[in-house]
This record gives sequence, C-alpha cells and structure tokens, in this order.
Amino acid sequence: MNKILKCSFSIMITCAISFSLSANVMLDKNDVLKTPLPTPYDGKIYSANDLNNFINKAIKNYKQPILIFGANWCPDCRIFSGTMDIPKIKSYINEHFEVLYIDVKRYEINMSLMEEYGIPSQEGVPRVLVFDNEKNLINNSTTAEWRTARDRSAQEIFNFFQEMNKS
Repeated sequence: MNKILKCSFSIMITCAISFSLSANVMLDKNDVLKTPLPTPYDGKIYSANDLNNFINKAIKNYKQPILIFGANWCPDCRIFSGTMDIPKIKSYINEHFEVLYIDVKRYEINMSLMEEYGIPSQEGVPRVLVFDNEKNLINNSTTAEWRTARDRSAQEIFNFFQEMNKS
C-alpha cells in the first residue's frame, strides 16, 4: 500500500509541475491598458538589410525577434502596443523578445518588406511577425490576427506572446 501511495504522490507532483510549466501567466485587475495609447511608429523607412540586421542582433542577444508593421493612425495598432506596455506583459516581452515597430503610414512605406518573409503586402495592420532563433517565421499563417486587437482582451494578447516564446 505504501508503494502505491508513493507512486500516486509522485505522479501527482509530476503532473502539477508539468501543468505549471505549460500554464500561461495570468493578468489580474491591476493589469490594465493605460491612456493615452502609445504612438510607436516613427515614419522611418527600412530596407530588407535593416530588418535582417535587427533579426540577427536580437538572436545574438538570445531574444526572439518580432516585427510589427503598423501605423499611429490605426486604433488596433495602438491598442496592441498599449497592451504590450502593461507592466507584467512588458516585463515578459523584454525578457524574451526584441521588438521593432515598422511604420507603413497610409500603406505607402515599408509595405514590400512583408514580402521578404512570404507575407502578402496587403492592407490591414498591425501585422505581427515572430521569429525563432533560427530566423524562421513561426506565425506565418497568423500574422494578420491582430488587425482586430480592439476586440481582444489583454490576456489574449499576453497569451499570444507566451505561446510564441520558444526560449
């Protein structure tokens, strides 16, 4: 009987540890979107080489690179960015990722850069591209999912980053 209890206890501990390692960090009532919302897009025109240098530097610093195509006029871009600035989320992102905001203005600059990664340069932002440490785009089928960030919770956005973390 003692062996059965020990074995059962061992299995329960293993399951609890596995669950806690795979569970997402949860936000609480203090983790709220602050206003005014940020305006992180600066109008800079990037080259494919600039983006490759950013990706290489992030990986060299043991971080996953993220490219976010958007514009300051876009409410979904600003909500997504503002959510990223919630302290608990920001701390998590800073620990695991390097983020580069790429301004598209009114879809007149930097649009062709998406095609460098196999993403059609269509309207609709933000476009979020997340890479692993091998320079592979790991969310290539869902880069447009945040075009409706205003309809999503802060927890959903935080969960996205936690799911994209490959470190």
